[in-house]
Amino acid sequence: MKFSTMLLVGFLMVGYSHAKDIYISPKGSDKNKGTMNSPFATLYRAQMEARKYKAEQVNILLRKGAYDLSRPIVFTVEDSRAQGEGLSIQGYQQETVTIKGSAKLKLNWQQKDGIYAAKVPQSGLIFDQLYLNGVLMQMARYPNYQQGKVPFNGTAADVLSEAHIKKWKAPEGAYLHAMQTAMWGGFAYQIKGKKGTKLEMEGGWQNNRPTTMHKDYRFIENIAEELDTLNEWYFDKQQQELYLKTNVNLATALIESPQMESLLEVKGSAAKPVKNITIKGITFTHALRTFMKNKEPLLRSDWTIYRKGAITIEGGEHIDIEKCVFTELGGNVLVYSNYNKQHMFSGNHIYNSGSSAVVFVGDPKAVRSASFQYSQFVYLKDMDTKFGPIGNNFPSECTVYDNLIHNIGQVEKQTAGVHISMSQNIKVSHNTIYDVPRAGININEGTWGGHNIEYNDVFNTVLETGDHGAFNSWGRDRYWHPKRAVMDSIAANRPELIFLDAMKPTLIFNNRFRCDHGWDIDLDDGSSNYIIKNNVCLNGGLKLREGFKRIVENNIMINNSFHPHVWFKNSQDVFKHNIVSAVYYPVHVVDWGKQIDSNLFPDEFSLKKVQEWKVDLNSVVGDPQFMNVEKGNYRVKEGSKAFAIGFKNFEMNFGVVSTNLIKKAKKVAIPLIVPKVWKEDTVYDFSGVKVKNLTTLAERSATGMSTETGVLVLNVDNGSLMNNTIKPNDVILQMGNYPVLTVQDLMEERKGSQSKTTVVLKVFRNQKEQEVTVKLK
Repeated sequence: MKFSTMLLVGFLMVGYSHAKDIYISPKGSDKNKGTMNSPFATLYRAQMEARKYKAEQVNILLRKGAYDLSRPIVFTVEDSRAQGEGLSIQGYQQETVTIKGSAKLKLNWQQKDGIYAAKVPQSGLIFDQLYLNGVLMQMARYPNYQQGKVPFNGTAADVLSEAHIKKWKAPEGAYLHAMQTAMWGGFAYQIKGKKGTKLEMEGGWQNNRPTTMHKDYRFIENIAEELDTLNEWYFDKQQQELYLKTNVNLATALIESPQMESLLEVKGSAAKPVKNITIKGITFTHALRTFMKNKEPLLRSDWTIYRKGAITIEGGEHIDIEKCVFTELGGNVLVYSNYNKQHMFSGNHIYNSGSSAVVFVGDPKAVRSASFQYSQFVYLKDMDTKFGPIGNNFPSECTVYDNLIHNIGQVEKQTAGVHISMSQNIKVSHNTIYDVPRAGININEGTWGGHNIEYNDVFNTVLETGDHGAFNSWGRDRYWHPKRAVMDSIAANRPELIFLDAMKPTLIFNNRFRCDHGWDIDLDDGSSNYIIKNNVCLNGGLKLREGFKRIVENNIMINNSFHPHVWFKNSQDVFKHNIVSAVYYPVHVVDWGKQIDSNLFPDEFSLKKVQEWKVDLNSVVGDPQFMNVEKGNYRVKEGSKAFAIGFKNFEMNFGVVSTNLIKKAKKVAIPLIVPKVWKEDTVYDFSGVKVKNLTTLAERSATGMSTETGVLVLNVDNGSLMNNTIKPNDVILQMGNYPVLTVQDLMEERKGSQSKTTVVLKVFRNQKEQEVTVKLK
């Protein structure tokens, strides 16, 4: 053996010999030595032992089985390690290891009328969820659970009827769940008692743009009188008695109840971060629901957040989580709160969770001139106009790679597979995300950009909410103002303010998106500084609403097209070298940005219609000649007219890359290509005001309406008597005392007001209803 080879082998042997292995087993004892033959029983004991070995790599190896936690595992700076001397917590040689946050219940059951009852001798136990042989039972609820029915697996409009409330003797502790009126998410209320036939409730803070609850989509749970079907349960807190309706033999059953919100926590800070910990090959399950604690408003969004997950990391660097499984968790799965840097979350499988999967959320104190409600703003004279954030107390340079995420948001509906707020340089790559109630990937505001969204496969999204996309974002940064006229003035006179927060471009490259209930890519209010390139949009097309400097090129839109909504003047937007399947769908676009040109259209009619708007003068018509539509290969063949407009073929390698995750992942439905037929809505003249029926999701989104009703104002003639009172993009809802649902309603009431010189109109403008007095003659 050569000397150099011997030296290398010796070095490797020395390196390996310096690793300290600590073993734990469900069959072990914390009085043992922590060796293979004498393992500890708990992670808590292994953690204390690991702290003795600071100058070497330490591996905590879990033998197969389930570990029931009595409290969260908390890593602090005492557990922090130098690079190369990290701490690893992992299953031993790929043995199946599960960490649970639940308590096992051993009860003496008595049966009566098909319902089992048992006294609970342990005091202080939390009864929020109940698992029977690993299967989630349902809290006694009305209406009964109907799996797959959206939203909420079944709802009923009469939940709060007098008849129901009368029969509930003691509804204290029950929960009322409801969708928000505009279907942007959900509300939850805890019942504190009742007076007569009215419930006393607190809650409804889970949406940051508060409205009334939806009149139809509601259900109530944790009601004794509603225990009427199999797999339901109820806990009588006063009597400490548990009731369960089942046909399972409870004498031998495993019954568990989650007891904690977080199973594992990292607690550090920007000044003293916890460093270099790896968690690998572990299943995490059974954490509490947290929907009643979801209160913290995020910046100018309809989102609120709770900064806890089954794993909660604050103040960490290089905390890597690999090849783990996260399932049956009641709240968020993973939350990176405040300062976090250079983490890797990879190769994991997340499913059946109550809220979001992966959440990045920074410190609002790092935001200059922060506003938290849609209607709030900071006056220019008071605005901090310095560039970027204050300090570094926010997530940055973290990666979410090769993860399978599905069936999340089972309790809360304002959720996402990956949610990013007040963060910078987050990479979301090669993930497969599907079966979610709202967006697959969501960016809450422009602070502070630099994100890289690439090679993801995101589909079956917006299943229970409305007005969103598979990818969803909004801006509403420092320059944002709730009144469009003021915002237009700011954009024109102080354009340097626009990129103070969206300081780095966000890249959306090489993804495949499909949304059948919204847009595939939805850049909403003020989303700015984006480059969107080489994406396949399978159904919902691409929307750009109010924002600046969005460069959209070389994308493919199947069975849909481009949706420009209410753009700013001089937006700097670019849309070029794209393949579209239909005419564009603009809503109140006066200025078409920097360049809308050199795109491929399916037919002459579509192109000519678009050219009426003075765009796409160099675009062409033709069959793109996709290589294999049936298999989703949308690369174009040699000779395709797409090459004439500058289109370039790109790699179509979407979603997870790990073999085991590829096998588990659902496949996206590849659509048949169906020609789109342009149908132009009838436009009416209402005393010099051009109006039409508000009928589409696009118009609803552009105006902010919660329903597709009312009369949309398209344009106001200069000579109209209403020129100074009615504005384009207003929605007329009422004339005098009469509701206006359609143009016909408006015209009929106009006839009835022939003798009047003025009339009061109720309009929806700037996201709220208001009354304006207009002249008729």
